[in-house]
Amino acid sequence: MVLSLVTLCAKEVVSDHSSSPYWLRWVPGELYRPLLEAAFSSCRPLAVGDLVQRWPERTLRVGRKRGQTNPNRLCIQGLLLAVVRGLSDPRCVLQVLDLCGLQGDEGGMGDSMGGWSLTVALCTMVVQARTGAKRALKREGERERKRFSAVEREQDVKRERGQWKRERETSGDEATIADSQELGVSDGERMESSSGTVGEDERMKGVRRRMEMERIREAAVTSLGGSRKETEDKDAHSEVLVHVRADVFVNARSWERVRAALSTEGPLKLQCRYLRVEEISVSSIRTLLDLLPPHGLMGIDVRYSSLGVAGFVELLPLLSVFPSLSSLRLHYCNLDFRRDLLDQKEALKDLSLGLSQLKNLRRLSLTALRLPGQLRVLLSSLPRPLEILELPYLSLSPADLAYLSCSHHASSLQQLDLSENHLDESTLTSVQRLLSQSSASLLHLSLSGCGLTDGLLALLLPSLGGCLALKSLALALNPLSMAGLTDLVRMAVRMPSLRHLLYPNPLEDYQPGLPELPSSAQLLDWPLDEHADINTTSSQLNRLLVDNTRADLFLTCDLLNYDKDLVD
Repeated sequence: MVLSLVTLCAKEVVSDHSSSPYWLRWVPGELYRPLLEAAFSSCRPLAVGDLVQRWPERTLRVGRKRGQTNPNRLCIQGLLLAVVRGLSDPRCVLQVLDLCGLQGDEGGMGDSMGGWSLTVALCTMVVQARTGAKRALKREGERERKRFSAVEREQDVKRERGQWKRERETSGDEATIADSQELGVSDGERMESSSGTVGEDERMKGVRRRMEMERIREAAVTSLGGSRKETEDKDAHSEVLVHVRADVFVNARSWERVRAALSTEGPLKLQCRYLRVEEISVSSIRTLLDLLPPHGLMGIDVRYSSLGVAGFVELLPLLSVFPSLSSLRLHYCNLDFRRDLLDQKEALKDLSLGLSQLKNLRRLSLTALRLPGQLRVLLSSLPRPLEILELPYLSLSPADLAYLSCSHHASSLQQLDLSENHLDESTLTSVQRLLSQSSASLLHLSLSGCGLTDGLLALLLPSLGGCLALKSLALALNPLSMAGLTDLVRMAVRMPSLRHLLYPNPLEDYQPGLPELPSSAQLLDWPLDEHADINTTSSQLNRLLVDNTRADLFLTCDLLNYDKDLVD
C-alpha cells in the first residue's frame, strides 16, 4: 500500500510529543483526522489524547477498517481520558463519539482492547464524567453562594446607611442638639452614640432579613421536588454534552457496571448499537433492555445463558419495542423442545406471536437449540424475509429443510449456515431446491460437518455451481476422499465470484482406523497420518487453480483461522 504525503507527514508530526504544544495551536481542523489516524497507527497515546481533547468536529468515529488491526489498548485509554477532559475544554466541540465495531477479541493477537474490556472502560468513563460534573457544579454553587452573600451584604450596608440618614432627618435633630447641650454632651459623643444605636438595630434587621430569605429559598427548593442536594444532582446530570455509541459486551462480572452507566444521567450518555450478553439471567437481560432507549439498538446476541423456552418467550415482547432491531442471535441458550414437553403447544404459540412482532429482523442465528421439526413455527411468523440465517447444530429434520426450501426466506438469503446438520438422501432434494431458490442472492454458504460423502457431493455439485454470486463456501469436516476434493475444486474454479473455499482434509491423510463413515467429531479429533504429506494435497488442488488461471480463489483447510468476513 502506497502511503500519501499527508499520511507520511502526519506520522512524522505525531512522533515527537514534546513538540505538540507548538504545532497543535496552528493545526487547521481538516488535518485533525489524518493526525489522529497516524497517532493510532504509530501507537502514540499522548498524541491521541491531545488531539481528541481539542477535537474540532461534532462527530468522532473510531472503528476498525477492513484489513486493519484494532487500535492499541493504550491509545483507546488515552482517547477515553481525553473525552472526559474535553468536557471542560472550550476548544472541543465533540458531541458524538462513535466506537461501534471497535472491539477486538479478548486475549487475541497484539495489544488491542477486547469487547469486554472496552465496555468496562466506557462505563467507567461515563460514571467518572458524572462525578466530575457533580464536583464542578458543587464548586460553582459555592462560588455563586459567596458571590450572592457579598452582594447581599453590600446592599444591606447601603440600605442601613440610607435608613439611618432618613431617620436622623425626620426625628428632629434640633431638639436632640438642644437636649444634648443642656446635658453637656459634646457633638462627637452625640454622633457616636446615635450611630451606634441605630447601626446595631439595623444590623440585627439585616441578619434577620438574610435568614428569612434563606428560609424562603430552602422552602422553594423543597416544594420543587427535593432537597438542595437532589436539585444540584439533577442540574449536574440533566445536560448531555457527548453521546457515546458503542457495541456493549455484558457478562456476570460487568453487569453491575453496565447497569450503572446506562442509568446514569450526566455529560456523557452511553448508547448501545449491538448488545452481547453472556451467562446472565433472563431478569438481568430484561433490566438492561429496559434501560436502553427504543431507538438505536440494532442487534442482540445472547450466549451461554440458560433461557429455556419460557425465558425466550419472555424476552421477545421486550425486543419488539426496538424498531431498528435487525439481528437476533442465540447461542447455546438451553432451548430444547425435546426436553421441554410440558405446555409445548402453548409455548410454541407464544413463541410464534413474539417473533411476529420483530418487524425489521434481517438476521437470525440459532446455535445448538435442539428444535427438530419446529423451523416452520420459528420462521413462518417473521413478517419479512431474512437475509442471514444461521442454524448450526440445530438437529434439523427433513421436514425442516423441506419447509425452508419453499419458504419466503429462500429467495432472499445472502448468508446460510447449515453446519453440523446431517444431510442424506432424504434431504438432498430439499437442499437442491433451496440452493436453486437462493442462487441469485446467496453470498456465503457453510455445509461443514454435514456428513457429505463423495456420492452426495457429486449429486449436489450442479446446484452449488449454479450459485453464481457465491463468494465463500465452507465444507470442512465432511468425509471426502481426494477424488471428491478434486471434483469440488474443478467446480469451484468455474464459479466467477467465489473467493474462499474451506475444504476438508481428505480421508487419505488420516491415520488408519478411521470408521468408514466418520462423523465430524471423529474427523476433528482423529490424528493425521505423519507419513502423509499434507502439502502434497494442497499442491495438487492449487495446480488446478493455476491451470484455470484462478489466482483470485483462496483454498484452505485451516478451520480455526477461516474467516468468511475477509472476503471483499
